[in-house]
Amino acid sequence: MNIRRSVAALSLCAALGAAAAPAAVADDGQDGRAKGLYGAKDPKFDGVWRQSLALLAQDAVGVTPAKSAIDWLTGQGCADGGFAAYRADTSKACDPKKGEFTDATAAAVQALAAVGGRSGTVEKGIGWLKRHQNEDGGWGMNPGGPSDANSTAAAIGAIAATGQDPAKVASASGKGASGKGASGKGGKTPYDALLGLQLGCSAKAEERGAFAYTAAKGKPVANELATASAALAARGKGFVFETVGKDSGAEPKPLRCGKGTDGADTPKDAAEAALAHLTRVMSDTDMHLKSAMPGAKDQPDFGGTADAVVALAAGEHSAAAGKPLQWLQGKDSGAAAWAKGDPGALAKLILAAHAAGANPRDFGGADLVKQLNATGPKPEAAAQGPESDGNGKSEEKKDDDGGVGGVWWTVGVCAVAGMGIGFLLSGRKRRQL
Repeated sequence: MNIRRSVAALSLCAALGAAAAPAAVADDGQDGRAKGLYGAKDPKFDGVWRQSLALLAQDAVGVTPAKSAIDWLTGQGCADGGFAAYRADTSKACDPKKGEFTDATAAAVQALAAVGGRSGTVEKGIGWLKRHQNEDGGWGMNPGGPSDANSTAAAIGAIAATGQDPAKVASASGKGASGKGASGKGGKTPYDALLGLQLGCSAKAEERGAFAYTAAKGKPVANELATASAALAARGKGFVFETVGKDSGAEPKPLRCGKGTDGADTPKDAAEAALAHLTRVMSDTDMHLKSAMPGAKDQPDFGGTADAVVALAAGEHSAAAGKPLQWLQGKDSGAAAWAKGDPGALAKLILAAHAAGANPRDFGGADLVKQLNATGPKPEAAAQGPESDGNGKSEEKKDDDGGVGGVWWTVGVCAVAGMGIGFLLSGRKRRQL
């Protein structure tokens, strides 16, 4: 799907006024919910994250999000371009040393790039990510923290969402590529950091191709959530994407190991090996992932399984993606109950269905789009029924590609942006694994 409005629309937007999101304390909406925010639960840990996913999911299926929802997310941005997990009072300055997060910033950038009309905030967010890139080319959850697979993957998705090549975003210092991935002048790229977290041929056979969350605490440990995120990012994809090329229907290729070989040579090979690992793991559990949280019960991880579906679809393995998607859609899986009333969870299922070519309006008999829309402000417009162009976009939304309607919709949003409502945005409460 297109993630950017036309250049003409953005230029007009800038001319109409740049102050779209003044700082303010959020007003309460219905049921005590902050105006514009999706979900009624405490947004302290996931406000920006769930809002970003909700906007991405709506846009992916042809729903035009409410202006108040976009304003809420925009208003959560900090002066330096970063985003916190949630700011209850946006009139107070952010703490750049500990209050801003890579994941929240990257998710917000992807969402605002998708819905359009907030180019200034998007550019500042990308600038923040580039300034906080580690020497190894990756990102940690906090600025300066050890690079981890999930945060690095989220940042790659944000860079790709703005039309830039992650392989050309090199750190300011470093000795260049490690031999895995591409490196720009003077430093290392996100792919250098990401591929450095993949378990190679020296690992146990059942762990080869998996990714560790981080290498900062001793020996890297295979982690399925990190693997799903890394597999998506290694293909240069964000949460929403267009597949390029024809899906052969083949299974992902496992890591090639032989004499003198210790891992993948390219990001694409790394992604294939990661997907092969995920497919093998899910084949042992009725095609779903289990919770990787320390001390968690032996139970399904619905969000992780949805992430795996998205990653498999991004790798152009629709047949392999269809199996875990079918499990999620099953009435006995528990996915519907898990997602009920939770905008972030509903958005994940919608994005999984969208990526794999399924209809999120008939997900095991449930209309996930209707359920998501009901958790927040009423959308400006919503396409009815299955997406008309096969890529999750309705005919109405297709004028984003340069049609007059898309341009003037963006201009209209920007024209009233001076009313700006400074609201909450969120970040994900990171799992420390």
